[in-house]
Amino acid sequence: MAEEELKENIAEEPKDGATEDSAELKKLLEQERAKSEEYLDNWRRAAADFSNYKKRAEKDASEMGKFWNASLISRLLPILDDFDRAQQTIPDNLRDLTWIDGILLIARKMSMILESEGLKQIEALNKPFDPNLHEAVIHEETDQHEDGTVIAELQKGYKLNDRILRPTMVKVAKKK
Repeated sequence: MAEEELKENIAEEPKDGATEDSAELKKLLEQERAKSEEYLDNWRRAAADFSNYKKRAEKDASEMGKFWNASLISRLLPILDDFDRAQQTIPDNLRDLTWIDGILLIARKMSMILESEGLKQIEALNKPFDPNLHEAVIHEETDQHEDGTVIAELQKGYKLNDRILRPTMVKVAKKK
C-alpha cells in the first residue's frame, strides 16, 4: 500500500520544472488564442469590406448601365425638336398626304424608343418655375398669370431615368 500511495503522491506533485513548463505553455496558449481571435476579427472585417465593395461595384455598374446611353440620347434630342417644329408648321392642305403621315410615324417611333430607354419629357407649361427643371430665357410682365409661372415652352426639356438631361427653356410670367 505504501508503494501505491507513493506513486499517487508523485503523480499529484509536479516537479518544479514541470510547473514552470506548464505555466509557460499556458501563457503561450493564451498568446496564440489572442492571435487567432485577432486573425479571425481581421478576416471577418476583410470579408465585410469585400462584401460592401461588391455591392457598391454592382450598384455603380447598374447606374452606369442606366446612363451609358445619355450621351447618344442627348445628341438625338435636336432631331426630336426638329420633328416637333416640322409638325407644327405643316400647312393644313398637306396634312392628309401619306408621306407626311410617314414622317410623323418615324417621329413617334423615335419618341417611343427613347421613352423605352427611360427618357421622359419635363412638363412645364402653367407650372411654377423650378430652376432645377427649367431654364428661364424670357421674363414677361403680365397680369394674366401669377408671378413665377411658366407661360410658354420654348424648347422641351427631358429627364433620363429621373436625371435632368436637358432643362426646359421657358418664358416666365412676371408681375407688372
